[in-house]
Amino acid sequence: MTQGAIAGWHEFVRTRDPAVLHELLAEDAVFESPVVHTPQAGRPIVEKYLLAAMTVLGGDSFRYLGEWTAENSAVLEFACEIEGIAVNGVDMIAWNEAGKITRFKVMVRPLKAINLLHQMMGARLSAA
Repeated sequence: MTQGAIAGWHEFVRTRDPAVLHELLAEDAVFESPVVHTPQAGRPIVEKYLLAAMTVLGGDSFRYLGEWTAENSAVLEFACEIEGIAVNGVDMIAWNEAGKITRFKVMVRPLKAINLLHQMMGARLSAA
């Protein structure tokens, strides 16, 4: 299911279709944010975070730079620019035997980018 899970994720990134994301996530999916201390568990909250992140990060400059896969996981390096700040990070994605995403961890650099994302994600999640 390696290609299915990652292909599904790339489809979501391309289309931004919430229905595609919903189908990709396991009921017990967990999201780990670069700025939130506690992992966020359960499909509804993971969807909320990933949809907000795609709104904040997914502008015209967003692109994946590399992809490394294992049997049930992958690391995707991304880059984008927000308000003149270069953002670089990785999405670490794990999935189950059914090809549903069970864990999604995001790591971001540099500190200036993390601070900006913290502010923007907070505003976006509060509005949602």
